Amino acid sequence: MYIPQHHTESRLDILHALVRAHPLGTWVVPGDGELIANHVPFLLDTTRGEFGTLVGHLARANPVWQSAPSLIPSVVAFQGAQTYITPSWYPSKQEHGRTVPTWNYAVVHVHGRPTFIEEHDWLYDHVCRLTDAHEVMQATPWQVADAPADFIAALIRAIVGVEIPIQRIEGKWKTSQNRPERDRQGVVAGLLGKDDTQAVAMAALVQQSVVP
Repeated sequence: MYIPQHHTESRLDILHALVRAHPLGTWVVPGDGELIANHVPFLLDTTRGEFGTLVGHLARANPVWQSAPSLIPSVVAFQGAQTYITPSWYPSKQEHGRTVPTWNYAVVHVHGRPTFIEEHDWLYDHVCRLTDAHEVMQATPWQVADAPADFIAALIRAIVGVEIPIQRIEGKWKTSQNRPERDRQGVVAGLLGKDDTQAVAMAALVQQSVVP
């Protein structure tokens, strides 16, 4: 990923936080003369490895787990807040007009080699942890044990686990750092004026580079 110095985010806790907040990763591996992309909700295990380990599962019918042995490198992209930025928000537009639109975003790329797991007990424990992580905010959290055991067993036979120990992790925060401070303040005001959760999330990121 191309990352200008002023867009670099290297703090591991910040990178991990984006992965946790946006766990659906776009996982890309090389295939037979092509690139294969899949979308997988990952759990992040920070207790394993220097940078952590991604843990997920995919359909057994998906051929990627048979065509991507652990020697093959792969990358998982996690997309955070993103939104269009109009130059109309820049005070400098009114002064000299030398402004253009852009797109702000925050992304994390994780690099590692996948390992695939077929053991029933591992898969059962994984789907329980994945479920618990995403049901915790529900008024009445659903649990795997709420479904019939034979039904869950059949579903588990239809999936394969994947672990990706993180060998390299990089972040790109394109959040108007290249604009003068008053333009960044204009961006924050413009974003907060929109009824859009992505815009509000980006406003918070841009605000971090504005001097109080």
